Amino acid sequence: MITFLFIFIIGLCVGSFLNVLIYREAIGDLRSKMKDLRFKNWLPTWFLGRSYCDYCKKQLMWYDNIPLFSFLLLKGKCRFCHKKISFQYPLIEFLTGIEFVWIYFLIQSNLNFFSRFEGFYSFSTLFAWLLLGACFLAIFVADIKYQIIPDGAVFLGILIVLIKLWFDYYFTGMIDFSVFLSALGASLFFLLLIFLTSGKGMGFGDVKLALLMGLILGFPKILMALAFAFLTGAIVGVILITARKKKLKSKIAFGPFLILGTVFALIYGEKILSFLK
Repeated sequence: MITFLFIFIIGLCVGSFLNVLIYREAIGDLRSKMKDLRFKNWLPTWFLGRSYCDYCKKQLMWYDNIPLFSFLLLKGKCRFCHKKISFQYPLIEFLTGIEFVWIYFLIQSNLNFFSRFEGFYSFSTLFAWLLLGACFLAIFVADIKYQIIPDGAVFLGILIVLIKLWFDYYFTGMIDFSVFLSALGASLFFLLLIFLTSGKGMGFGDVKLALLMGLILGFPKILMALAFAFLTGAIVGVILITARKKKLKSKIAFGPFLILGTVFALIYGEKILSFLK
């Protein structure tokens, strides 16, 4: 129970960072305010500057950034301008905490923290999956709210997966080379869709996300993920059109369905493959 609580608290802290990443990458307003810092132009927007109020733009004190608790203590209002703080912030923090606990629950049976050889590998594996889960959540929320897939979350995810693959090879001596072909194939598939639809069907964010998916899943799980994403996307699209929430030509964020497809393939992929054999 103490371990789960510890993991949850870490998730709250990471969730606070995700709020910064989602907002700053989607809005992109920070870089325009820091034109004098040319030597930092190569840095991502979420890396620059302290947190500030969305309305009055005043920098927040450290005690106003305590995940979840600051929102409750401030009664959901800015300390300076007293405008209401978006409920998104505590919600993302809470969901990240729950997500971290869920990921740990799913993979804890495969971890051995107290072995001299396997301990470091287990910690690195858990760390990698927790960070990937955070990247997925950031992409999920940003695409739903702003219809943009943050490059920071995708590229961070790709870097984590590549490091994880190196660790897997270093500790086990094995590597699944199909992940590289799957990543290339999935991204080329979405590039083809962009070409065929003249950019109206998909965006380049989906291409980059497909690359990350392929690196994580390999073949044939990437096919399961894409099939699940297109199927659920089509079903939700029909429901929204029927309910007159969307029109036939309206854009629907596809990133969340790709994320759900990835999670589905990760959890049920092996079971489906075993059933088909």
